[in-house]
Amino acid sequence: MSKSSINGYAGNINPIEAWEILKTNSKSILLDVRTLAEWTFVGVTDLSSLKKDAVKIEWKTFPNMKMNPFFIDEVINACPDKSAPLLSLCRSGQRSIDTSRALTEHGFQKCYNVLEGFEGNTNGDSQRISKEGWKHRNLPWKQT
Repeated sequence: MSKSSINGYAGNINPIEAWEILKTNSKSILLDVRTLAEWTFVGVTDLSSLKKDAVKIEWKTFPNMKMNPFFIDEVINACPDKSAPLLSLCRSGQRSIDTSRALTEHGFQKCYNVLEGFEGNTNGDSQRISKEGWKHRNLPWKQT
């Protein structure tokens, strides 16, 4: 796990580490920062066995991928406890780096970036989920 002095946030974790934090820390929150299109067509995490739901707030909006100007306010409204571990998840672990940094700058104390994201990076055939990510690691998810 990387430290905030390097990244500007609490650190990078993989999907398995994220699942363990969500399972063992009742205050922990999974923040899915992908787009509505990704949630709809690619699937979403299923935290029902933990009696939790992911908080879904777009960092960038589809289809133009412009910044969501209300992102910080929406996260503050959904996650008022700034001391709770906040685990940001996107498709491949890139947008979530930016959200972890931004949320840390706005006073959230334990922002983690979930490396690999929901689907991971592409393989040599330009396909996702074949080598990394939440889905590849067989963590619970569902199609909406």
